Amino acid sequence: MKNKIIFILTFFYFTCLNAQVDRNLVRANKYFERAYYSEAIPFYKKSLDNGYSFEALKNIADSYFYIAKYSKASVYYKYLVKNYKRLIDGTTYFRYAETLKAKNDHERANKVLSSYYKKHDSTKLAALEKSIKYLENVKAIGDRFTIENLSINTEESEFGAIRKGDTIIFAAPKKPEDGVHKTYGWTGDQYLDLYKASVKNLSDLSPFSSEINTKVHESNIIFTRDGKTAYFTRNNYSNGKRKKDKNKVTHVQIFKAELINGKWKNITSLSINNDNYSTEHPALSPDEKTLYFASDMPKGFGSFDIYSVAILPDGTLGLPENLGPEINTDKKEQFPFIDANNNLYFSSNGRNGFGGLDVFIAQINGDSVSKADNIGLPVNSGYDDFSFNINTTTKEGYFSSNRPTGKGNDDIYKIVEQKPLVIENCAQFITGTITDADTQLTISNASITLKKDGNIIAKETTDNDGYFKFDADCNSNYVVIATKEGYSEEKAILTLGDERKKVNDASLALKSLIKLEEERKAALVLQQQKEHELRVKKAEQLEVDRKKKIKQAIAKEKDIVKENGELVIKTEEINFDYKLWYMRRDAKKASKVVIDLMKKYPDMIVEIGTHSDMRGNSRYNKELSQKRANSVRYYLIDEGIEPDRIKAMGYGEDKPLIKCKTESACSEEQHEINRRCEFVVKKIY
Repeated sequence: MKNKIIFILTFFYFTCLNAQVDRNLVRANKYFERAYYSEAIPFYKKSLDNGYSFEALKNIADSYFYIAKYSKASVYYKYLVKNYKRLIDGTTYFRYAETLKAKNDHERANKVLSSYYKKHDSTKLAALEKSIKYLENVKAIGDRFTIENLSINTEESEFGAIRKGDTIIFAAPKKPEDGVHKTYGWTGDQYLDLYKASVKNLSDLSPFSSEINTKVHESNIIFTRDGKTAYFTRNNYSNGKRKKDKNKVTHVQIFKAELINGKWKNITSLSINNDNYSTEHPALSPDEKTLYFASDMPKGFGSFDIYSVAILPDGTLGLPENLGPEINTDKKEQFPFIDANNNLYFSSNGRNGFGGLDVFIAQINGDSVSKADNIGLPVNSGYDDFSFNINTTTKEGYFSSNRPTGKGNDDIYKIVEQKPLVIENCAQFITGTITDADTQLTISNASITLKKDGNIIAKETTDNDGYFKFDADCNSNYVVIATKEGYSEEKAILTLGDERKKVNDASLALKSLIKLEEERKAALVLQQQKEHELRVKKAEQLEVDRKKKIKQAIAKEKDIVKENGELVIKTEEINFDYKLWYMRRDAKKASKVVIDLMKKYPDMIVEIGTHSDMRGNSRYNKELSQKRANSVRYYLIDEGIEPDRIKAMGYGEDKPLIKCKTESACSEEQHEINRRCEFVVKKIY
């Protein structure tokens, strides 16, 4: 029984807990659907205390995004991208990227979008890659404006400033001295009123008009040139009550007021308004015949688009017309302003921007609108930059931004334009002078060819000073080729970086072909001389080495001696019988010394020199001694000595050791001594 009670209590506890979680999520969703984002966030967080929910996580991220708390939104978007890839769409990736841009992490933001588009949208991937290059070109202009944070800014939100005579009129949360007011569920701030301040003394601040300001939002007011008619943005509010759509959301609308006897009267809602969508941020054309505004009405391109509507002669309005894809995207386009030159300025987070809402400019020409361009730095940032206006004569104006370097949520900045908007691709120059390599004189009319990626993209001839110049793209590789009849062809290879307007030198010196041929011949002769000298030196060194080795061998081998300028292998006497040439047994034994040395020194070459005595005629003796030399040679070959290492020479009676005047003048022993065999070393190394 006790266990059963514990089970029932535990079940009841968790049932109540889950019910509480559900109530938190339900309550958060109700606030979220009504665009009360600041009120929805704490309930979503409570619902996460007992387990993460994709719905809660995504809505927290979006809520922070809607109220421009980008740093906090980024934390939740990062978690969603990491853990819920299959459940999130391109919008979530886009918003995550925007929060990264707010942190000035553009590289990571581009990677996030690129990785998503590669899998899901090749068209947007191409547009992103084009946008990255475009923004680099915008950044290259540098700071186009000086900006000044005005002293009227506080920790609250001030925006939408315009100049009217000697006063500045803008929107700001209701001031405490104007009474305690209810906060606005979207941001949790006070509702907005219109305020005015003296341009000369911004601390001289007061509500703009008690007739226009109400307990709901008023902002973004404009005036006709005569100052008698005003258009402004206000919540859908009539007879002291707010009107809501089916989701209980009160949209904003554009109202018109007339100045009569110093009072703003006849405050009416424009015919373009509707309870189910917003119209906001009025702007007048220079001729005051067209009203421009932003709206999220159906059949637009995206969230908010820019529209125009004709102001008819009787003061009524025609039908709104969407300005089309040159201006509007699937994201937000808001805060239009038309200057005296019919330039349309507006804010967008769907075009080539640095993050959040950026200010863009397009030219209106009749019914057509030009392509919109980003107006550049430092007006645009990674945060929301909006409510831009400028005087085309003084180049002064105002814009608003929620960048973190300001004083509060939205701040008003004064601007002064310093540079024109000239957006150019990153470009450099390739220049050079062509000269004669020998005379150093410049060469005119030389042909210069410029190649990129192996293709010829430009050709030029040098001027009278030998000079040439090409336009070139940054981050590219080029080859410059210079030619002229009678000269050599020369080329320069260049790798260009990303420094804009850098001048790259590709000067070249050409050689005269006549001079080149002369130099070639001279170089050939010089080379041959060097090769000859090298061969001589090599031969001399070889001879030195050979002599050194011979000397070492002589010192080492007792049987090799030097006699009469020659190296001789000393053996026992090798003699031949009279009139015979065959080697005797003692001769073979004596030749072993020669065989051993020749095997020890494989490069040794030996000459076998055999001799006869003087008996017999000279021719006979010559032939007999040659037979004796051959006989010894054949014996050495049989003993394993290579034939080409043995030379056999029969000298006959020409080189006797003992000279005999007559045959009988020498004894038989003396004649036998002359019938000898000698071994002369011709080469040892």
